Formats: sequence, structure tokens, C-alpha cells
Amino acid sequence: MNPAQPLLAQARQRWQTLARREQAWVLGGATLLALLVLWRVGVAPAMQTLRARAQEQAQLDAQMQRMTELAARARQLQAQPKAAYDQSLEALEAAVQQHLGAAGQLSVVGERALVTLKACSAEALAQWLIQVRLNARLLPSEAQLDRNGAQWSGSIVLVLPART
Repeated sequence: MNPAQPLLAQARQRWQTLARREQAWVLGGATLLALLVLWRVGVAPAMQTLRARAQEQAQLDAQMQRMTELAARARQLQAQPKAAYDQSLEALEAAVQQHLGAAGQLSVVGERALVTLKACSAEALAQWLIQVRLNARLLPSEAQLDRNGAQWSGSIVLVLPART
């Protein structure tokens, strides 16, 4: 015998003793309670997920736009013609003087340029790297940098184009 059967029998008996009006009220209350539970357990979490998804999609779209812009910029930089040795060296010297000043020292041996940094700010280093990439059309081939607080020290090696 199922232990719930006596309870069910008692509930049926109690139900039959209720007037039609009371039964309607109990059914209405049970229906409202069931709808509330359905809302809280099934519908509300799904709606919250949909709202969060819309926000995440907007963020992902913005990231995708930024990545597309960066990829286009990279293709544009790759398509630039290589600079001549003299042009690259001139632009490199100008960038060192303009952005690094006393914090940077340039020495050139053949096609290798060594830039030594002493207590250079991160902003100056970043601006210098941008100028070297855009104007001298060079990229660092080696770097050994140490950070001390907000200052950078170390060396960066760049390979100049072959002399013609």
C-alpha cells in the first residue's frame, strides 16, 4: 500500500465536502500558484538569459568590428613598400630623438640598429614603437626590457633594410 493513499483519500473526502463556490476558489488559487511557479522557474530565467545574450552580442559585435579594423590596418601596413636603408635609418634616428630623447641611445652596426633604453616612460616607448613601425617601416627583432615602476630599461634590436 502506498503511504500517500490515505492522504489522497482524505483530500478527496475534504474536496467533496466543499461547496462549488469553495472548490472554484481553491482551483483558482491552485491555478494562480501553478502559473506563478511556471513563471518563476521556466519563463523568467529564460527571459533573463535572452536579455543577457543581447548585451553579450553587442559586446561581441564591437570586438569583431575592432578586430576587423585591426586586420585591415595590418594588411595596409604589410602592403606598404619597404623603405630604403637611408630612409629607414633617418626615420629611426628622428623617432629616437623625438620620442626617447635622453632615455634612448641608438647605435648602428651594418644592418642592425641597437636602441638602448634607460628609464624610459611607457608612453614614450609606445609612441616611439609606433613611429618606428610607420615611418621607418621597421619592427623589433629582439628585445630585452626590464620594468622598474613606470620606467622601462633595456635594449631593442631592429634590422634595417639591406643597403643598395
